[in-house]
Amino acid sequence: MKRIIPFLIIALATLALSSCKEKDKPVLQTIPVTDKALGEPSSVWYADFDKFPDKEERSQLPIGVFDSGTGGLTVLEVILKSDYMDNIDGDLDPDGVPDFRGEDFQYLADQANMPYGTYSSEGKADYLRELAVKDALFLLGDKYYERSSDKYAKAKKQRCKIIVVACNTATAYGLNDIKNLLELSGTGVKVIGVINAGVNAAFDDILSSRQRDSLAVGVMATIGTIDSDAYRRTIMQVKKERAYEGFIQVVNQKGAGFAEAVDLEKDFVDLSLTAPRDTYRGPKIGEGPDDIKEDLLDVYNFCYADNAILYKKVNKKFTEFQLNSAANYARLHLVSLLEQLRQSPEQAPLKSIILGCTHYPFLLDTMKKALDELKVYRRNGKLLYAHLIADDFTFIDPAVFTAIECCKTLREDRLMALRTRMGQVEAFISVPSYSVPSKNLEKNGGLTHAFKYGRAVGSEDVTTVVVPFSKDNLNPDNMKRIQKLVPYTWEKIKDKLN
Repeated sequence: MKRIIPFLIIALATLALSSCKEKDKPVLQTIPVTDKALGEPSSVWYADFDKFPDKEERSQLPIGVFDSGTGGLTVLEVILKSDYMDNIDGDLDPDGVPDFRGEDFQYLADQANMPYGTYSSEGKADYLRELAVKDALFLLGDKYYERSSDKYAKAKKQRCKIIVVACNTATAYGLNDIKNLLELSGTGVKVIGVINAGVNAAFDDILSSRQRDSLAVGVMATIGTIDSDAYRRTIMQVKKERAYEGFIQVVNQKGAGFAEAVDLEKDFVDLSLTAPRDTYRGPKIGEGPDDIKEDLLDVYNFCYADNAILYKKVNKKFTEFQLNSAANYARLHLVSLLEQLRQSPEQAPLKSIILGCTHYPFLLDTMKKALDELKVYRRNGKLLYAHLIADDFTFIDPAVFTAIECCKTLREDRLMALRTRMGQVEAFISVPSYSVPSKNLEKNGGLTHAFKYGRAVGSEDVTTVVVPFSKDNLNPDNMKRIQKLVPYTWEKIKDKLN
């Protein structure tokens, strides 16, 4: 008996310690759509994760990438073309072989629900979190709609083995919800967001700079991303992690209408117009922080050709002034960022600008040209912005570091496909469901603003469905832009467009 007592004491102590650990373990917070996906078989959002392939099968599944629109194709393009690692040992050493050679991909553009950046300003941040989880659920699922008129998703697709959130706004608001979903799903699937990748790229750039005592980092992103404060918080967190002791000034610029203009949303850009319209929702002339400043029109250097600016004048004074090209949105927000820096007391040299929205790299050439103009811009004979721009300034596209992190994660989990054939891409896009009443649709078939931002969290209503990319659901001008700016991706999807 005496021999048994010590073992009993040890066993009880171990049990007590185990119980304490369980109590200390944080409880994962879930949102309604997550609860439905995990535990309500009767829900339209139920995921049935018990049928998810085991690890041996998972390596052959595609990589899932999603964004609020087609802008995320810039991230996919970088991933598809990336050669940052040695394919044998995994070192950061290019070997002439694409890092993702042989990998298949699924891309989802949640076009029907964009712009994501507006949900927070409309008081709908919780609905944005739900959209991010629904995007993940689609990539984790095995069905899609063949056409918007279908009542049910019957077409079969593969599930995805890892998820890349290419959208900065979805990363800022929904990444933790997706992580919680995956943790509770038991699938072993991981998720990667673009914000940390972009910030780490900025610090690599800073640490390689000749000047390191006092620098500014600009962030151009959607209203929702900036309002989330995700970039500033992440910059300060990484600054501490990487023991950087210099002063860093973060200059946030809200890109009102920029992403929407790239995707040719009619309320922001309408190439068919020749005069201003009442439905315009882009920036206007005024004195507010997000307004177009009339005394800076010569600095913006907007293009007026081909109705890129729609305006009216009375007695030589603008009474209407509407941006009508993505390039003019790019110029407005770049100049506004530099103006913020010029008006600030610190005025640290701008070392880099993080393009915190996947749509913005589409206009990178325009922004580079505008920045070169600002370097030599003079007012009253004096250079106005030259001293604010570091000699080794660079634009940072977070996609590069996202690609590296994705590859590292798959290698560590032994989930690389290791196929000899070239990988394939399936591209999907969300469109309004057939069940949405016509009164809630715009003339172009998209959801009205009021309906889009008026929907309730946790609803069983299916207001948008996901279908394959086609010529019917991609704007011709958008297709031309995709073909020009992401040619490698275009080659992989063009033959599937019907």
